[in-house]
Amino acid sequence: MIETQATVTALEGDYALVEASQGGCGRCHEQGGCGGNNASQLFCHGPRHFRVLNPLGVKVGEKVVVGVPDGAVSHSVLVLYLLPLALLVLGAVAGAALMPGARDAAAAAGALLGGLLAWFLARRLQARDAQSPRFQPVIRQRL
Repeated sequence: MIETQATVTALEGDYALVEASQGGCGRCHEQGGCGGNNASQLFCHGPRHFRVLNPLGVKVGEKVVVGVPDGAVSHSVLVLYLLPLALLVLGAVAGAALMPGARDAAAAAGALLGGLLAWFLARRLQARDAQSPRFQPVIRQRL
């Protein structure tokens, strides 16, 4: 489980809104750390707010440890990056193979269709996964 420290800023039913004190696991500079937080600093500035499950019933202002279940990040990478890339390439190859006389235009059309299919599938899979506790971040403990 990937964990980070956060502060609870608001409550919404079974969920808490938290502000992460750091991005990622905080092991960027350690041996074997991925450095993902360093890369995210290029695109995201300021505090990071997240909606997480609140099974412990924590209150606003409490410091907590938030965990993302094992496999949730890799699953999202597959759905949001690899699936679109694979369908885009597959669409381009299929388009070029089906219309050898207009290979470039057919490849572009196939890539477009593959990209649209990937967008539709990714939206459906993410909507399904958003309802599953298997993929949702959760408050693991109070600090």
